[in-house]
Amino acid sequence: MYKVFVNDKPLFLTNEISKETNFQLFLLESIDIEQLIVKIFQNKIQKAYLYHPDEKEIMKTLKAKIPVNKAGGGFVYNKKGEVLFIFRNGKWDLPKGGTEKGEEIEQTAMREVEEETGVNQLRITNKLQKTYHVFKRNGKYKLKITHWFEMYSDFEGTPQGQLEEGIEKVAWLNPEQIKEALKNSYENIKLLFEEEGKPIFKIPDSN
Repeated sequence: MYKVFVNDKPLFLTNEISKETNFQLFLLESIDIEQLIVKIFQNKIQKAYLYHPDEKEIMKTLKAKIPVNKAGGGFVYNKKGEVLFIFRNGKWDLPKGGTEKGEEIEQTAMREVEEETGVNQLRITNKLQKTYHVFKRNGKYKLKITHWFEMYSDFEGTPQGQLEEGIEKVAWLNPEQIKEALKNSYENIKLLFEEEGKPIFKIPDSN
């Protein structure tokens, strides 16, 4: 099952029909995806399931119905075990951004972290899950698929937010501060801090 966030509300893509009753179920193959997205943005739908019988075809079918933007992002630790956050548009977020032509997704993630926060000396330590959300640009809805990477940095300087990207603040947050920040963050960012429903905070091996 995939979870796609539309205006921070979940759209579940599934090949199983659940017995729940507090959601609306649509057939992915025949749905007008734009109409559904508009209804979610207008708060007419709070939670919806899109059903397709073949799990392997679910994401392919969705991608055929909506333009896709590919992005890379960093879940960056320092040697104190703090995580690098940015503050933008009134919410705490993690650094991420779209791919450039000819760029590998790992390069995108590291470049975006450095550009948005000024933090360098980055090393990828693990590949994390992808997150999915719908956004609107130039009057069109698009699906952003963000590939996340756990990273480690020995950076000792002061992080600097990229002003032209609207980043007001950059901060290394400890586990207690992260719990607070996640109360004012996005649902797909919260997903990265969960593993089987449990919060994950660990200091990766810096060797």
